[in-house]
Amino acid sequence: MSTKPESPVAPPGGGKRSASAADYAQQLAMQGKFAESLHVLDDAGQSAHTIEGLYVRAVCYRKLGQTQSALAALKALNDLPGDYARAYQELGHTHMDVGATAKALVGYEHAVRLNPALVASWRALTKLYLDGGQPAALAHAQDQLRQLEQLPPELQSVKSLLHEGNLEQADRLCRHFLTRNKTHVEGMRLLAEIAIRHRIIDDAEFLLESAVAFEPKHVGARVDYVNILLKRQRFENARDIAEELVNEFPDNHQFLALLGASELGVGNTNRAIDVLSGLVDAKFNLRSSLLALGHARKTAGDFDQAVSDYQSLYHHIPDFGDAFWSLANTKTYRFADDEIQHMQTYEANESTSIVDRVHFCFALGKAFEDRADYDRAFDYYERGNQLQKQSLDYALPAFDKRVQRQIEVCDHTLFERRKTVGCPDPDPIFILGLPRAGSTLLEQILASHSRVDGTLELPNILSLSRRLLGRAPAKPGEEPQYPRILGELDDSYFERFGRQYLDNTQVFRQGAEFFIDKMPNNFLHIGLIKLILPNAKIIDARRHPMSCCFSGFKQLFAEGQEFTYGLSDIGAYYREYVRMMDHWDNVLPDFVLRVQHEDVIDDLEGQVRRLLDFCDLPFEQSCVDFHKTERNVRTPSSEQVRQPIFRTSMEQWRHFEDQLQPLIDALGPEIMERYPI
Repeated sequence: MSTKPESPVAPPGGGKRSASAADYAQQLAMQGKFAESLHVLDDAGQSAHTIEGLYVRAVCYRKLGQTQSALAALKALNDLPGDYARAYQELGHTHMDVGATAKALVGYEHAVRLNPALVASWRALTKLYLDGGQPAALAHAQDQLRQLEQLPPELQSVKSLLHEGNLEQADRLCRHFLTRNKTHVEGMRLLAEIAIRHRIIDDAEFLLESAVAFEPKHVGARVDYVNILLKRQRFENARDIAEELVNEFPDNHQFLALLGASELGVGNTNRAIDVLSGLVDAKFNLRSSLLALGHARKTAGDFDQAVSDYQSLYHHIPDFGDAFWSLANTKTYRFADDEIQHMQTYEANESTSIVDRVHFCFALGKAFEDRADYDRAFDYYERGNQLQKQSLDYALPAFDKRVQRQIEVCDHTLFERRKTVGCPDPDPIFILGLPRAGSTLLEQILASHSRVDGTLELPNILSLSRRLLGRAPAKPGEEPQYPRILGELDDSYFERFGRQYLDNTQVFRQGAEFFIDKMPNNFLHIGLIKLILPNAKIIDARRHPMSCCFSGFKQLFAEGQEFTYGLSDIGAYYREYVRMMDHWDNVLPDFVLRVQHEDVIDDLEGQVRRLLDFCDLPFEQSCVDFHKTERNVRTPSSEQVRQPIFRTSMEQWRHFEDQLQPLIDALGPEIMERYPI
């Protein structure tokens, strides 16, 4: 005899169902009507074989004491693509109900790894850890549970939605909460995290800066703020706050890690190495601390020790692709047969994460290129780029429109009208262009001069351009505020902006008369630089388009430069870069010195003299002997610029010429006529 009710309870509102079967079944389950909920799902058939439907089915079976049916529903759910934290929490509940505590523990632990905001899982884990005599795990679980239970219920939901990837609903719920609790620091932290996920970094920084202003001693807000400052490369501010945290909590490894990253950012490499070495000795989060230590030693020029760090890292964590990519990214390391086999095995393993697969692919591309197996090398480079582009889920902005706006606003009239504005100090030397165009070599040459400091790829000009863009988006059909605002500001602003730039970059200097800003993306903002620092020097590092673009295609960047993950994308970007530089040459004649990478390789001393003449610097032999200069270098080319110049990289792209037609097509005939192959 059937146990199904003849007629399930009608959905709220009566009449025609407006929700899916899974939604309606969930409503019934929440009312404790588990059998009726299952009846609805059974009637819906395959259409209820969804994440929501299978989850509700598992809950109902458990509540009805049908353990095996509940486990079968959870297995079907976990067989679907993706990881669902609540499914593992439900697995924990199901095993707990029948006394299978070991299996319950595995389920709950997996659930909180996927979603640390699951209160029920942490509550169950505290009991399991207490009963199992695991004091360290118990203390961690109690701390997590205490933090979550201190949150208002709305913010608990926001946190859970965030970890489930439901950003839109999390954003709506968090904003609704903050309209009634405008200075609630935890709400502001969560909204900042949502903004970071949406790549709206300016909003995240503003929210966290405000949160710290409201509660200066709030530890979590300060930690979040340091992390966003590091992302924005505001290393001095990050270091100050990290130092405060370490002084207050000297044994906290997380805060020491933040201090190490900050010290490395401001150029205090030796102190960064000391801090990171201590973290490695304490075996704190080896995935990040040992990787950071290797990067710091590579920056300092301790190549052998950096390699040892990266090798130790993959011995500790065999599926950590970044350990292998970091070795490849030294540009001089050569992989052994067993390392290549290791990478291929893990890259092909379905359980390897997308991020690690991307790192393995780029490293394998480099490994096979070094062995002249160019077809296999290209296959791995292409696969890595495709995976990276998919994982970024990032729509390339209309870069041609940005270039066109600069051309229309920054014309002869603007610079004639503003010819007396700006800060007159001649200190900065900007080296700009596209990534992998030889800018690090030019920086090393100039930084070898006694009167020039090398620094970093400084974010200050890009930050100023974002400030000028404004927080409010343009209305439909309206042009963005920047660069249009350059024609509207009072003259005094330009001197102020130039002075602020010099003040804010002082921390990166070592006392020389001049310093280098090597941010490549500044090429779009040469008009802005001219207006705020009219006596600065600008050097355009140019490289043959095929060499430059393919080198970018082979490079996995830490962040940004999303245009490099496709041959057509990078070719189109190069074409717009040339159009932008042609415009600056037209409206600002002699303001920019173009240095062709191939010319530097063919005639090093001649190009060194040309560079120094442009910068009003006397000739020094140390600039020709740049590879002997001891300084920190924080780019992929750091080991290459510590060696004399070789011609081997100039024509590397020709090994892949048969696969590069999409790049040639995107560059277009005008570029290819300028730079024939």
